[in-house]
Amino acid sequence: MNFLNKTLVAVAVMLVGLAQAHAAQKIGVVDVQSIFQSLPQAATIQQDIATEFKDQMEEIKRLEKDLQYYLEKQKRDTATMSEAEIKELEDKLLALRDDYAAKAQPLRQQMQARAGEERNKLLGLIKQSVDAVAAEENYDIILNAGAVAFIKDGNDLSQKVVDKVSKIK
Repeated sequence: MNFLNKTLVAVAVMLVGLAQAHAAQKIGVVDVQSIFQSLPQAATIQQDIATEFKDQMEEIKRLEKDLQYYLEKQKRDTATMSEAEIKELEDKLLALRDDYAAKAQPLRQQMQARAGEERNKLLGLIKQSVDAVAAEENYDIILNAGAVAFIKDGNDLSQKVVDKVSKIK
């Protein structure tokens, strides 16, 4: 019985020690999505990509206009056209559709890939800034705000991270 009491006391002391150690941890949160959206660098990503792919986008728009024009012409003029003219118009439409399909989808994929690259660069800067702010302010754990039901405003580091990332670049 004496052994059992000593064991229970030892376990109780360990639990109290764990509770105190847990209470001493400094926990903060960041809202990565709102940080990303509020950064000036994020606003320029779409503009930079639009500038980078401007010529290809103009070509796609021209193809769309041509397709629209010839589709309208087909609807409007088919009744008065000869068989040869109808065949020629259909061939022109098929060629335009093939050209559009061959250019539009790869361009979309290239633009999405570039946007992903830029987004990942910016997320890397956010991660570095979160780490730096956490180290400067001695935080033990930083959680994403979406995973936390409640935390005091003083432990939300989002604005500090925005300020730090905004100074970069």
